[in-house]
Amino acid sequence: MATAKKKIHYAWWILVALCLIVGLSKGALNTSSGLFIPGATKDLDILTGNLTLYFSIASIVTMIFLPIGGKILAKYDIRTVLVIAIILQAGSYVGFGFSSSVWGWYIFAVPLAVGGVFTTVIVGPVLVNQWFKKKNGMALGLIGASGGLLGAIAQPIIGYTIATAEHTWRTGYIGLGLAVIIIVVPTVLLVLRKSPQAIGLLPYGAQEITDVSDETKTEEVDKGVTLAIARKSSAFYSLFFFFLLITSIASFAIHIPSYIQSLGYDAIFAGNAMAGYMIGVLLGALALGYLVDKIGSRNTVYVAMILAAISVLALLFISDSKIVIVLATALYGFTVSNSVGTLAPALTTSLFGSREYAQIYSTASLGLAIAGIVALPAYGYIYDFAKSYTPALYIVLVLLIINIVLVTFAFEGKKKLLKQGHWN
Repeated sequence: MATAKKKIHYAWWILVALCLIVGLSKGALNTSSGLFIPGATKDLDILTGNLTLYFSIASIVTMIFLPIGGKILAKYDIRTVLVIAIILQAGSYVGFGFSSSVWGWYIFAVPLAVGGVFTTVIVGPVLVNQWFKKKNGMALGLIGASGGLLGAIAQPIIGYTIATAEHTWRTGYIGLGLAVIIIVVPTVLLVLRKSPQAIGLLPYGAQEITDVSDETKTEEVDKGVTLAIARKSSAFYSLFFFFLLITSIASFAIHIPSYIQSLGYDAIFAGNAMAGYMIGVLLGALALGYLVDKIGSRNTVYVAMILAAISVLALLFISDSKIVIVLATALYGFTVSNSVGTLAPALTTSLFGSREYAQIYSTASLGLAIAGIVALPAYGYIYDFAKSYTPALYIVLVLLIINIVLVTFAFEGKKKLLKQGHWN
């Protein structure tokens, strides 16, 4: 008798939807924001530092809204929340396109951040943790890879639009915002579900656990540290500062198009280089997600930080070569962007388990918001006053070294939690 064909677990459809939602929110919206800065600042006669203050405003709003966002996602229908979130986030880009002064960016930074809390910070890690009890690292990696793939497609189109369209950067902002809304809203409504239990399923990989016993199921699925215990540990504060610094490092990606153009290259080449960056994100997400599952999150972080340092050194000392710029930018995306999207959630699971993962991750993610308040405009002001991004790149290099130390301390803190019997 023929064996019945095994049905694809719905978790994989959830992952496809997340790849589209998070990929467009990060790869098309967030990562492209740097492409608009040179044109907008020139046309409106705004200092780069003053314009990029909108990133600080967005980060402050994110910091305030993150704990609230976690509660909203837990309480209300996830589809309704995400539809509103993407309209707020992508709609803000439409608003930027109609802005005639820096105040437009400051005002629309608020809905941009509120929507982005859900689409770029919370929903991916939380739903992966809900739906996948196996291959978590691979799932997170694929979400990061989707940002790379979609960004690699979007960046050259946006760069070309800015360079050639009648209304330049304004057309790019409006077209991008509307396109993301049109694609994401139907995806959310048709595919997403909050949890496998909501449609009568177990998470992917949980069946292997329940085949042993119900007691083992509870132990394996919910094992970890509570938020109350985690917040008292050195592991948590090391993780918090890792989030803060890796976001500060990743924030420089917003300025890479400006850095490239400051070297004398045009917006079209900057867009192409950012396509290389997104291809790096795509490949890095797959590679780092695989490495997390094979060698652990700590060792993967070490590899990523070292490779990122190499990319920074290349940008500093071999910037007269177009090929090197593209390769260095791609390597930066390969490592740094995925450290935020793939390694940070994986580190949280490795250090504290899944018992109160959503609460711990969203609390530690405040480091992401705090970093944006300072780092994004700081890089802009460094350029305004030094007339060069070189000092900023040296700062990035130092932060990469500090992150290696922080991750080492974090896992020493985990040993203390285990020794004290807090993992249960």
